Amino acid sequence: MAAQATGGQKRKSASARKPRIHSALGGGAVKIALVGAGFVTHFIDQDGMVDVDRVADAFRMTKGQLAETVGLGAATVSKAERRTAPRTQSRVREMLEIVSRIREWAGGETQAMAWYRSQPIPALDGRTPEALVKAGQAGAVRDYLDHLALGGYA
Repeated sequence: MAAQATGGQKRKSASARKPRIHSALGGGAVKIALVGAGFVTHFIDQDGMVDVDRVADAFRMTKGQLAETVGLGAATVSKAERRTAPRTQSRVREMLEIVSRIREWAGGETQAMAWYRSQPIPALDGRTPEALVKAGQAGAVRDYLDHLALGGYA
């Protein structure tokens, strides 16, 4: 961490400060995790696939509820051969990446999932992250979170 000496005290340089954002969950500035790769990799099996069962269990959902959350049919996550399909894997992975990035400032996985499912984002036409992922626009949510992480306003 870079520091500058100022009258015997050390002060973090602007480049070493952690980003701060205004939380959509309750105001005030809070920290945001830029990378939550460890959280996402927790759900990856030895073949490099997202383990849908583990994701559903972690968020206390049925597979049908998980499918609805990411915009897929219930059969898509219930049948073993469909769980590994590229579309299934990318949708579940996108949801995990978004939840991973906000879980620290949301207060945990449960609160992050609640935000993901219900918080409208004014900058994205008032749509929720869930609606955007279902529409195949997870990139817009990630861009929005990047904007917040760099000090932008909601």
